[in-house]
Amino acid sequence: MNGKTVLITGASSGIGLLVASKLHENGYKVIGTSRSPEKYQVKLPFKLLPLDLNDDRSIASFGKQLFSHISQLDVLINNAGYLVNGLAEETPIDLGKQQFETNFWGTIKLTNELLPYFRKQKHGKIITIGSLLGLVGLPNVAYYAASKHALEGYFKSLRFELNQFNIKVVMLEPMSFKTNIGESGTIAAGSITDYDAFRQKVTAYTKSAFDKAPEPAPVVAALLQAVKEKNPKFGYPVGKGSSIVLLLQHFAYKVFEKSILRSVNNSK
Repeated sequence: MNGKTVLITGASSGIGLLVASKLHENGYKVIGTSRSPEKYQVKLPFKLLPLDLNDDRSIASFGKQLFSHISQLDVLINNAGYLVNGLAEETPIDLGKQQFETNFWGTIKLTNELLPYFRKQKHGKIITIGSLLGLVGLPNVAYYAASKHALEGYFKSLRFELNQFNIKVVMLEPMSFKTNIGESGTIAAGSITDYDAFRQKVTAYTKSAFDKAPEPAPVVAALLQAVKEKNPKFGYPVGKGSSIVLLLQHFAYKVFEKSILRSVNNSK
């Protein structure tokens, strides 16, 4: 054992499970969270604790619960979240609010719950799994992209504020990878006839992106790198072509925009 303790939210499936398992294999003491840990614990080699990011009482009691199992926390990996698909105007505001309640506010509330423990230790690392969609917008994922953009802004500011306590703040920004996020997400039903033709194309475009997405090994590798590095940088874009996408986003946006619209319009 290397003595390092890592907490990862949403560790019962998807990227969270892959990362937690890999960290466990590498000798870290791993604590995962799940809304229903009893469903998964028997199959997992690491401890699962109950946590619901949509429940303020669950979050408020989590720090005390966690530190009844451990004496210090070296790394928090904010992984839990979900995806809302749908055209922006057609997505109900309540559904958009729920996207933020989980992806943004749930992540922030949990981070704030654990910050007093990190400050007392005078060390730690907070790694949040965002998305390249926190840096780039695409059609059919407006609220998801907005929630990830919000995380980017929040944690950029927090990184400055926690520097004095030797607490490192990191964002992982993966492109689309083959996980269960597409299957477990929520789709907003469309009803505005003006969008009918575009909706059909963008739905096919989104499905194709998920179907062609590569396996998430690079995401796991980038997370391990961020965990191990003594002085990690803030942003870790992950995925083939991510640097080109960001380059176009900043310096040739019209080229980027035309490329996306061409891909959408050619989707069937």
